[in-house]
Amino acid sequence: MADEAKALVSLEVSDGVGIVRLDRPPMNALDAAVSGELTEVARQVRSDPAIRAVVLWGGPKVFAAGADVKAMATMDQGGITAYLADLSGALEAVARLPQPTVAAVTGYALGGGLELALCADFRVLSEKAKVGVPEIQLGLIPGAGGTQRLPRLIGPSKAKELIFTGRHVRADEALALGLADQVVAPDSTFDEALALARRFADGPALALAAAKRAVDDGAALPLADGLRMEAALFIGLTGTEDRRIGLDSFLEHGPGKAKFVGR
Repeated sequence: MADEAKALVSLEVSDGVGIVRLDRPPMNALDAAVSGELTEVARQVRSDPAIRAVVLWGGPKVFAAGADVKAMATMDQGGITAYLADLSGALEAVARLPQPTVAAVTGYALGGGLELALCADFRVLSEKAKVGVPEIQLGLIPGAGGTQRLPRLIGPSKAKELIFTGRHVRADEALALGLADQVVAPDSTFDEALALARRFADGPALALAAAKRAVDDGAALPLADGLRMEAALFIGLTGTEDRRIGLDSFLEHGPGKAKFVGR
């Protein structure tokens, strides 16, 4: 990753939560440099056992307004292919993080910005946020996961309407569609996302990672195969220290009082 003073994507760890911050003013446009740094930060997050949950954050004014259209306009097909591969790889690295991930969305999350937010497990939106996939208005389609992750989240018919029109969606409609998990006051967007992430940071890290994998990977499997994967993940957790702590705490103190250690 670039020197911290010049970083376009930074990582800060606070009480078990990794805060991944996009910082490419004015709109956090996703160019090749951002993609590269995001991939590197995702690698750091994945390899750090001290990070138990993640917040994706673009700052108080904007999450990410999409691809760098000016840069794309100068690219030939080969350049576009390389750019898309870098962006898709960065977003997949975020989506495959084992830790629970929360996107704190202020301002615009459009195109690649919304595709990045879709890689999170949860999305907390400011009341003033606007989201959408406007690529159709450029004669394109979402190319970094929007046509795949969006219908899996809100259903194919609703996703098609957003993709075909390219319109911007306000926070209240995003909540109704299931695109947002919470809508909060603008000044509290980051704090609410952080509070949600800290709930998971206190949980059993290995079990949370297994649950995330079961849901994400199981969605693409036939039911019988998904059930076998679930059983294997369940059995794999029986030898963990957190499993022992959880059972002992339940028997001695009742549910919800275990102090997990992430092992």
